[in-house]
Amino acid sequence: MRFAIGDTDFLLDGQPHRVLSGAIHYFRVHPDLWADRIRKAKLMGLNTVETYVAWNAHEATPGTFDFTGGLDLGRFLDLVAAEGMHAVVRPGPYICAEWTNGGLPFWLFTDGTVGIRRDEPQFLAAVGRYLDALAPILVPRQIDAGGPIVLVQVENEYGAYGSDPVYLQKLERMHRDIGLTVPFTSVDQPMDSMLEDGSLPSLHKTGSFGSRSAERLARLRQAQPTGPLMCSEFWDGWFDSWGEHHHTTPAAASAEDLDVLLAAGGSVNIYMFHGGTNFGFTNGANDKGVYRPIATSYDYDAPLDEAGRPTDKFHAFRQVIARYAPVPELPPTMQPGGSGRLAMHDDGREARPAPAGDVAVRLDRVVPLASLLPTITSWTTHETPPTFDELGAASGFVLYRTEVDLPEGGVLTVAEEVRDRVLVSLAGRPVGVLEREHHDRAIALPPATGLLELLVEDQGRVDYGPRIGEPKGLVGAVRVDDDVLTHWTVSPLALDPLPDAAVAVLRGAPASAGETLAGPAFASGTFDLPASGATLDRYLALDGFRKGVAWVNGFCLGRYWSRGPQGTLAVPGPVLRAGRNEVVVLEVHAAASRTVCMCVEPELGHTEA
Repeated sequence: MRFAIGDTDFLLDGQPHRVLSGAIHYFRVHPDLWADRIRKAKLMGLNTVETYVAWNAHEATPGTFDFTGGLDLGRFLDLVAAEGMHAVVRPGPYICAEWTNGGLPFWLFTDGTVGIRRDEPQFLAAVGRYLDALAPILVPRQIDAGGPIVLVQVENEYGAYGSDPVYLQKLERMHRDIGLTVPFTSVDQPMDSMLEDGSLPSLHKTGSFGSRSAERLARLRQAQPTGPLMCSEFWDGWFDSWGEHHHTTPAAASAEDLDVLLAAGGSVNIYMFHGGTNFGFTNGANDKGVYRPIATSYDYDAPLDEAGRPTDKFHAFRQVIARYAPVPELPPTMQPGGSGRLAMHDDGREARPAPAGDVAVRLDRVVPLASLLPTITSWTTHETPPTFDELGAASGFVLYRTEVDLPEGGVLTVAEEVRDRVLVSLAGRPVGVLEREHHDRAIALPPATGLLELLVEDQGRVDYGPRIGEPKGLVGAVRVDDDVLTHWTVSPLALDPLPDAAVAVLRGAPASAGETLAGPAFASGTFDLPASGATLDRYLALDGFRKGVAWVNGFCLGRYWSRGPQGTLAVPGPVLRAGRNEVVVLEVHAAASRTVCMCVEPELGHTEA
């Protein structure tokens, strides 16, 4: 089959074709749930699935690529094809996506000489290596080779960042040189000169917007007089940041804008069809004068919620799509009011698991962070505090230590910036917190002699704008009054995954009474699930906990924070099992309760800090 760009339409084997796509990021969804989410996209009436490719997830260290498990892009695309759907692939190299560092590997920035997103030899060489690694996955899965891929996007909203046509030309050529033959696209907001700055005549321009469809399409047509109109990011919701409200968009209003877009003959990629979750430490951040880390949930108020259930928006969009294209019949569980679950027997019949109920879990084993450090640290010594990047730490936590003698106390100051949050303790006692969000750089220390410890958390690397790629940790010299502190012992904390030795210490700890918990500390507990419904998606509610990280059966769910907006962490069904299950929590402050809940329903709303 052939896919091409005609004067007015996309052409599938020479016939007019409308792309009805929805975004599903494979790296934000448990791989055992990919098929379920893809099938539900088809049930809404979509014929295409779109995904970014997260370069930094695949090449965490230079030259070593991982395309296994949850990063098996080839398998994801094969599942799209198995549903009889097409695929749009957006390899970047920059993707934004509210993903840490916008998808760019942190190690690109460590020596400060690589010119990002421009015509710079070192950057282009690294991109070339990345594209070469993608070639065996993407090239044989193009539509003209019998695969699902019909479009590939070059760069991402480049017009909002720069206007370097030489860079775009070289990047386009590199995509062609690995064997990609399908049409190439660009995407930009139809505002100002972004469409022109972010593309080339050889790239088919598409727009990104979520409202005022007629106006946006008119601007797109002005920038590109011929060819099919396409909104390749139709924003049907928005992402959440910690401390802000949960963003929602009325289903009726979004459906109306979608109707206007389709009535104009446009093609669409709904961003997001299913948002998923920023598991582990993968969330990005924004900094436009104030640092704002992205929440763990990437629910996005999408048609399919974080647990893969259809929302009102799913049914509203499906009704709109049905006016322009055939839609499949919905099974009973996908009808309004149904469970939204599509568990299948081996023979293809739908299985209906028993309804699940909330399960209370007491975390009866508690181990202070200090006691677990031998199992999660690898110490090195430094005269001055190194950044995360100099330590080879992409994310998470780093512990900095040095001895001090402060008979009269003093004021600790970080010279340039805290990135992003520091728990300060002295001689085993907590002193306070430094927060980048508040532009904190100084804190008063009490009189004491002993070990000064700074537990630094990277809360998410900036994914948009000029601060992409900045180093994490303590930036600049650390002083107490006028004296520069030296002789540091430093280690990243190995948390994703937790080492077996750490888990063994937790399991061997004696059960303890009481409900409160003083952090930083790990707490763990077990619970049982019946065989029926054991693997349904759930949510971990941590009422009474303040801030930290949680795991279920060794799978890192990500960060929690009592300031909201999310009050629960998504637990993918495949992580759970019939019989005994285990919850582990790292609480960095304190908890008023040691009982958590494996809940059926999420809590996504505004919570006061």
